[in-house]
Formats: sequence, C-alpha cells, structure tokens
Amino acid sequence: MSDRAPQPVARRLPSDEARDLLVLVRELAEREIAPRAAEEEAAGRFPRELFTLLSGTGLLALPYDSAYGGGDQPYEVYLQMLEELAAARLTVGLGVSVHTLSCHALAHFGTEEQRAARLPAMLGGGLLGAYCLSEPSSGSDAAALRTRAERDGGDWVLDGTKAWITHGGVADFYTVLARTGGPGPRGITAFLVPGDAPGLSAAAPERKMGMKGSPTAQVHIDGVRVSDARRIGEEGQGFTIALAALDSGRLGIAACAIGVAQAALDEAVAYARERRQFGRPIADFQGLRFLLADMATRIAAGRALYLEAARLRDAGLPFAREAAMAKLSCSDTAMQVTTDAVQVLGGYGYTADFPVERLMREAKVLQIVEGTNQIQRMVIARHVVGPESR
Repeated sequence: MSDRAPQPVARRLPSDEARDLLVLVRELAEREIAPRAAEEEAAGRFPRELFTLLSGTGLLALPYDSAYGGGDQPYEVYLQMLEELAAARLTVGLGVSVHTLSCHALAHFGTEEQRAARLPAMLGGGLLGAYCLSEPSSGSDAAALRTRAERDGGDWVLDGTKAWITHGGVADFYTVLARTGGPGPRGITAFLVPGDAPGLSAAAPERKMGMKGSPTAQVHIDGVRVSDARRIGEEGQGFTIALAALDSGRLGIAACAIGVAQAALDEAVAYARERRQFGRPIADFQGLRFLLADMATRIAAGRALYLEAARLRDAGLPFAREAAMAKLSCSDTAMQVTTDAVQVLGGYGYTADFPVERLMREAKVLQIVEGTNQIQRMVIARHVVGPESR
C-alpha cells in the first residue's frame, strides 16, 4: 500500500468550536477506533468502551441543548462528525446515530421536568440508547405495530416483541413505541424504558453480513411496568414522534454512508498509486482514473445533499423530503463506491486482508435501515407528486 495517507476531507464549518471538535473526532478516530476496527469486527466484538469515551468527551450529545448536557451544535456540524466516525468504523458511527435517535423523543417531546430528570445522564452520563419501533411483523409498515401498553393505575404495562434493534441487549435505555389505542398510527404512544426493567430481555444477536461488532437483536417486552412519568408526549402522539425522529435519523444514516464511501475511496486511491502493472502504477490507466473520478463525484454530491438537508433542519424549515433524498442517494452511493473499490483492488479486494471487503459488506445495510430505499422513494414521490389515490 502507498505510504501517502489520504488527505482529510475539506470541510466548511460554521465556528471555531466546530473546527476544534473536528480535530478531536479525527484524533479519536485515528488513535482509538480505526486501528482495532478490522480485528474487532471479525471477532464480532462490541466496543462499549468507545461509546463510554465518546460520552465523556461530549460526542454523544452534540446536537442537543447545553441546558441538559448537550453540545449545542447544529446538525450541519453533528453529521460531519458522524461521517468521520463512520469512516473509521461503521459500528461506531451508526451506533452514535442510533443513540442520538433514541434521545430524540425525550429531547423534543418530553416535558421540562422529564428532560431535566433524565436527559443529562442519557447525553453525557455514559449511557447508551436503543430505538424500538420495528417488529417481526411490522417493519416498513410501522403503523401496524402490535406491542401493547395498558394502563394500570399510575403505571403502564408493556407487552410485545421488537425486532432489528441496534444495541438490543446492551442498551441502558430503550425508546419504545407501543399501542395504547386502536389500530393505525393514532393509537401509538412513546415510552422511555430502562434497560434493566424486569421483563425486558434480548434474544441472541442476529448473524449478519456486516457490522458484526454491532449487536442487532429482538427485544422481548414481557409485562414490563413503567410509570406514567416515562410516557413521552401525549397518548396517541407516538407515531408523530417516531416519524420526526426518523427524519433526523435518516440524515445520520446518510452521513454514515458517505463516511463508508470515503473510506473505500481512500483505500482504492492508495492502492492504485502503489500497485504497478505493465511497468507503471495502475492509477495511470485512464479506465481506472475515470472510475475513481466517478467515485469521488458521487461522494461529493452525497455530502452536499445531506448537508443541504441538515441546513434546512437547522433553519427550522421542512426537511423530510430532503432527508429521504439524502438517505436514498448516500446509501446507494456507499454501495456503488464500495463495490467499485473492491474492483479497483481486484483479487485483493475480495479478501479480508484489505478493508474494502468489509466496507462493501457494511454498506449494504445502509440501504435497509431506518426505512428501506424503496420506502424513501415512496416518501419522496409523495412530496413530489402527492399522496396515492385510494
């Protein structure tokens, strides 16, 4: 491989504080995350200590209010930090995105008393969150969820099973969407459930194509009792809360996807400069140069798209359409770029001795999580054309 390290991505950041944060993230990624990524992913090891470190440095709290221990950073900044983390190891970058998603309901829909009581520990107290919306029989059709919450005096008793839960079994708290009323989206309510609640358990982690260091598991909720103080928002408001969180979460997935793609491009460029055939580096051959140029262009376009969506969000403007576009485009870019990177490396790219093999496997999940790309196309089409006729 080439001795020339890839040039850091040139970023336009809005403040000196943001630039300092970027330096911190890059140092942590280079020193603590990237060196162990391949070995720990192959072993299926979840790096809980890295999340504790990120919590202690404030990097699990960037987009939230400093009154509750947050970093007061706009999404424009948070997402670029997330991209850097995902480039070092997707398990970490996506894990931060999921944690941020898990805090969203309380931060944006909780009462002042609820936020003051619980949010500081969630943001900077070393805790890790999980988000429980999907179920075995309701993935894309999230409004059909069956997990039930019944009132019992001043408490709620929850029963059901959640599926495909990132951090399932290792999280300290779970944001759970459960049915408290009739069928459809208006009968759903959000709850904040402690990870050690009696009756809450996780199945064995799924055996996955990639991201083997990130536990994804079913979460069983068997008579879990929580007080009404852990209900977030009004009864029946849960689906609205879930969709608001997912709009922001899709931007997190988009940023992670561009991080994975950038890491793959960096590896491909370094290899092409070093590998020699027919007496010269393969980077000299026009066919390969054009392929690398296309990869770089797709990445730059995806980065611009997710940042534009983030700036709309930061300005308080509607951004759901742009979030769906960013998630769709960036995750498709990650899949294409990692596939092309494997091709650049040829036979070596197909081996676990080089990171592009792992990056290609990891990229696939980004086209699936937080709404498949087919669902993103449905969301975008509704904004462009209008709702489907019934």
